[in-house]
Amino acid sequence: MPQSVTQSVTRIASDHLTATIAPLGAELQSLTLADGRPLLWHGDPAFWAGRAPVLFPIVGRPAAGDRIAVNGHEAPMAQHGFARRSLFTLVQADAGVCRHELVASPATRALYPCDFHLTITHALDGPQLSVSAEVVNDGDALMPFGLGFHPAFLWPLPGCEGRPHHVVLDNGAAPAMARLEGGFLSAAHHASPFQAGALTLDPAQFAADAMIFPEGAGPGLCYRADDGLDLRLRFDNLPNLALWSKPGAAFVCIEPWHGMAPQNADSAEIAARPFAVRLEPGGRMRFGYSVTVTDPQ
Repeated sequence: MPQSVTQSVTRIASDHLTATIAPLGAELQSLTLADGRPLLWHGDPAFWAGRAPVLFPIVGRPAAGDRIAVNGHEAPMAQHGFARRSLFTLVQADAGVCRHELVASPATRALYPCDFHLTITHALDGPQLSVSAEVVNDGDALMPFGLGFHPAFLWPLPGCEGRPHHVVLDNGAAPAMARLEGGFLSAAHHASPFQAGALTLDPAQFAADAMIFPEGAGPGLCYRADDGLDLRLRFDNLPNLALWSKPGAAFVCIEPWHGMAPQNADSAEIAARPFAVRLEPGGRMRFGYSVTVTDPQ
């Protein structure tokens, strides 16, 4: 359900960072250091027009035929759901915090027959950006969904051209990797590209699409360049992780999720997708991530 942006972006700032957020998808549009150096991908449509979309009510592809099913209701659904293509309402805008809300409507119920509130909050505190999503089930039936974040950080980071870039897991693990086959999650697991929690990024790693870590990547990681910027990410209630880039594009997406693409292309049920959330009537659930920037300059 694509819509055009009819409101201007919202700007928030701290003494270290500035961010802008669009009402379309409640999507982060920019994240810059105090001196103006950008940290977020700029959305060049020649590669990928996204910047940091919020994924809801599914993460990844729908089933074959681009269909989803919920509580006996079947309908078409675009990849990663409709939230990123929906116009949110700005309900709070302060110097360092803004909050956007998407509420179920006849248009959303035609695709996804659930009454919900989805609230996205962006907040800056010194060198830290926090992004959270709260989902409320306002209906009287079980509400299955997936939710994920898809921020694209510059690769290379500013001032770090020509230097190796690394993703280092806080837990020091080597989680098994999954791949997509035709957009669906393969049941086969591959050897981990992490060694003692560390991975040096290489464009060749993305020749077969995203690297997906269904379990074991832990609650946080560091994305950094040698002798350069250090971005420390922490995840809240987001057990799955994906890393993704496109050949020739100057970004890497670090994507924490709760829910993934289906393993069975014929299964349209959201509730049957790996790590799907099943929210009881009246229930609410929160998800979030933070990015703390350390600048050696």
